[in-house]
Amino acid sequence: MVEVEEIGKTFADKKKGAFRAVDGVSFTAQPGEIFGVLGPNGAGKTTLLRMLATILEPTAGTARIAGYDIRKDAQSVRSSIGYLTGSAGLYERLTPREVLAYFGELYGMRPDVIQTRMNDLFDALEIHEFADRRCDKLSTGQKQRTSIARAILHNPPVLFFDEPTSGLDVMAARSVKQFIRRCRNEGRTVLFSTHIMSEVEALCDRIAVIYNGKIAAIGTPDELRARTGEIHFENVFLRLIGEPLDKELDAGGKIHA
Repeated sequence: MVEVEEIGKTFADKKKGAFRAVDGVSFTAQPGEIFGVLGPNGAGKTTLLRMLATILEPTAGTARIAGYDIRKDAQSVRSSIGYLTGSAGLYERLTPREVLAYFGELYGMRPDVIQTRMNDLFDALEIHEFADRRCDKLSTGQKQRTSIARAILHNPPVLFFDEPTSGLDVMAARSVKQFIRRCRNEGRTVLFSTHIMSEVEALCDRIAVIYNGKIAAIGTPDELRARTGEIHFENVFLRLIGEPLDKELDAGGKIHA
């Protein structure tokens, strides 16, 4: 489970002074649920996930990830999560097999467990054909599949996906979305950050709409449609943040704030 309590993050800006990127955000995400964090670029989504992953320290509030407080037990939080972004961030001179072996050792996994887990993930994500090719020679989709395997190698109960389909082609993005559904079906708690409306509608059980660092609304897609009286989700979103419905959207449903 993920329990977030009034979490906030303020950054210092030499020109503008203090900037509050995340402002008193609270929500709970359950096991077996894909909880979407929807908002335009700059809304605070990535800052929020980085705090929950203990990459950034909150300036207010706290959260519990799989029962561990992010302020008091950061190491246990890190052992309980997998984190995937749109940037693969792989060691380019290593092969996918070497990347997973290395991260398995960092997680303190036994060599036999690493090997078994690696084989299972290579099967599930169809990595075998390029498992021994250097990462700098892989396609974008192949790199992302390797990143997925790395994120879930240690079998974490909680997964954070921060705009994981960014820059991917249709087929690679489809593979990522299929994997996210699989994680939910396995009973994991999934936090999924995006600004793409079609991904929200296709994946999320519940959604937190975040705008200017604050939660504008939380609910299922149908609950948010009922609340706004809108059918198309881009219009639902715009209603919830108080923007006019003629706000420009591109063909992929990305918000241009």
